Amino acid sequence: MAVETGRERAVYAANPAQSRGRRYVEPASASRNAFRRDCDRIIHSAAFRRLAHKTQVFIYHEGDHYRTRLTHTLEVVQIARSIARALGLDEDLAEGLALAHDLGHPPFGHAGERALDECLAGSGGFDHNAQALRIVTDLERRYAAFDGLNLSWETLEGLVKHNGPLVDREGTPVGRYVRHGLPAAIAAYSKVQDLELWTYASAEAQVAALSDDIAYDAHDIDDGLRADLFTLDDIAEVPLIGNILSTIDEQYGHIDTARRVHELVRALITRMIEDVIAESSRRVTMLKPKSGVEVRGAPRPIIGFSAAMEKADREIKGFLYPRMYRHDRVMKVMADAEGVVCDLFAHYMKSPADLPPEWRDAIVRAGEATPARHIADYIAGMTDRYALIEHEKYFETTPELR
Repeated sequence: MAVETGRERAVYAANPAQSRGRRYVEPASASRNAFRRDCDRIIHSAAFRRLAHKTQVFIYHEGDHYRTRLTHTLEVVQIARSIARALGLDEDLAEGLALAHDLGHPPFGHAGERALDECLAGSGGFDHNAQALRIVTDLERRYAAFDGLNLSWETLEGLVKHNGPLVDREGTPVGRYVRHGLPAAIAAYSKVQDLELWTYASAEAQVAALSDDIAYDAHDIDDGLRADLFTLDDIAEVPLIGNILSTIDEQYGHIDTARRVHELVRALITRMIEDVIAESSRRVTMLKPKSGVEVRGAPRPIIGFSAAMEKADREIKGFLYPRMYRHDRVMKVMADAEGVVCDLFAHYMKSPADLPPEWRDAIVRAGEATPARHIADYIAGMTDRYALIEHEKYFETTPELR
């Protein structure tokens, strides 16, 4: 039987044997390297399990076949490992970053994030990447010797910087953080363990970021079609999608719609993966990085889409934004969901005694004038259904989110 193998390890790939280590020193594992150990810790965390009941786009009770945060995460993992293997990168680090990339999302997807950001407007706002860092460095309480999961430096760096540098070399926020500044959780942790926020992350982290994009594009098309928010004829207006559908029709002739959709999703993922591999190989040839340090210091990401695929990616997102993410049906549900989160936040701020004992104790231990951040941590950890159950306890009416 033929065994699929990756390329020889690239010289610029992350090497678990040369990891910069963990915040708290631990004995090495006899059976797992540092990055494999990180993957396992993430998989066994409570935050990872809760992803099974957190919204991707559609609320959990709208159908069994829609993506949740967990199924989306697993799809990102598969894509990330495929790309990492083809490029000779460390598959375990790529997997760990894919596993962790959505840990910080609150219930109800981006609607929950918007609501918590509004609730915390006077306390630094809410950012799901910063929340993921809080989870893996503080909020998970599984070990006797430390809070958090004590992940390796490379995993923490990639979790925070997978979309690029957060600040310039002088420490001034860049990109999405220009307007509101660097999230306090990221700034505070980087003082404890310097994550070099001004550089790019590892090639493996960049792979995880692109894998997230690929999964979003392909599987949101699948879910949007399943929900009847648009048709195959509608999305065929996107040139890349139209081209793929034409190829499918030429190869298979008349096939039922469900099979046609599955062939579309499969072919789109394949094309995007192959494009990333080809474009990244081209960038490697140009930049000739000899180490992970050179990848971090490069003037642009070493992993990416070609110009043509970047255009196609924008066109797919441009199609999905008004027809799916901003569809009247989705927007109504999300508006109601935002209301649920805001109601819960206001209630716990007024009546912190209604929090579970461990959360009340955390507020007392912190000795802070306002419990806002702790309350946001509690709500952010809720699943969709638990948030609705809690809302029903304290309010006369709770929306059905349909």
